[in-house]
Amino acid sequence: MSEGHIRKSPAKFSIPRLSYRVWRVWRRNIDVFFKTVKVNFFPSLLEPMLYLFAFGFGLGGFIPNIAGQPYINFIAPALVAVAIMNGAFYECTFASFVRMYFQKTFDAIVATPVSVEEVVAGELLWGATRATINASIVLLVVAMAGLFTPVPLVSSPLFLLAVPLAFFGGLLFASIAMCFTAAASNIDFFNYPTFLFLTPMFFLCGTFFPLTSLPVAAQGLAMAVLPLTHVINATRALLVGTVEPILGLSTSTLLLVSSIWLVTATCFFFVLSINLMKKRLTS
Repeated sequence: MSEGHIRKSPAKFSIPRLSYRVWRVWRRNIDVFFKTVKVNFFPSLLEPMLYLFAFGFGLGGFIPNIAGQPYINFIAPALVAVAIMNGAFYECTFASFVRMYFQKTFDAIVATPVSVEEVVAGELLWGATRATINASIVLLVVAMAGLFTPVPLVSSPLFLLAVPLAFFGGLLFASIAMCFTAAASNIDFFNYPTFLFLTPMFFLCGTFFPLTSLPVAAQGLAMAVLPLTHVINATRALLVGTVEPILGLSTSTLLLVSSIWLVTATCFFFVLSINLMKKRLTS
C-alpha cells in the first residue's frame, strides 16, 4: 500500500512530539462532522432508545431486579459506557482508515507544517470527542427515559462528570483502535477486532448482567484485559452512585483499581498507537 509522500525514513519508537497543530487536525474532523450532523446524530440517538426499550422495558419486565435495583437502572449506565467505546473505536478504525487510505487526507495534511505524529494525535483527540458526543446523547436519552420509570435512571449528583469521563475513556478506545488501524492491510481487517474484541466486551463486561454471575477466573480476566469493564464501573458510580462489588473488592477499592487501570492503559496505548502509525506511514 502506498501513502504517497508521507513515506520517509524508518521511524523509531519515541515519546511523540506534539504542538498546537494537533488541534488543526481535530478542527478539520469536527468541521466535517457538523456538515453531516444529520447522518451522524440520529443513529446515536436511536440506538440507545432501542436498547432501553428492548432490554430495559421489554426484557426488564421479566426480571424483578438485578443487583438490588430495577433491571433498566442496571443497564442504563452501561449503555453510556458502550456509546463511549463504539464512538471512539469505529471513528479511529473504519473512518481513520478511509481518511488515510482512500481519501488521502493524511497525505494532504502532512504537506503542511503538521507532522505525522500530530496528524495521528489529532485523529485520537477527534475519536475521543466523537465518543463524548455519542455518550452525551445517550446520557440525555437515559435521563429522559428515567422520567417514565419508578426510580430515576440518573440519581447521582455527579452524573455530569460522565462527560469528561467519556472523553478520557474515548481517548483510550481511540488509541486501541488506532493500533488496529496501523496493522490493517485493508478495510475488511476491522471485522476481526470488531467481533473478537468489541463484541465480547459488549456482552461480558457487566453490561447486561453482573460480572459476579461469571466464574471468578472470568471476572479477573475482564478486570485485567477488557477496558470496557472499568469504563462501566466508573460510569455506574457517576450515574447511580454505586458499583457492584467484583472479586470481593469494596466500591472504593474497585473504583481506585479502575481509575489506575484506565490512566495507565490510556497513556500506554496513546503513545503506542502514534508510534505504530508513524512507523507504518514513514517506513
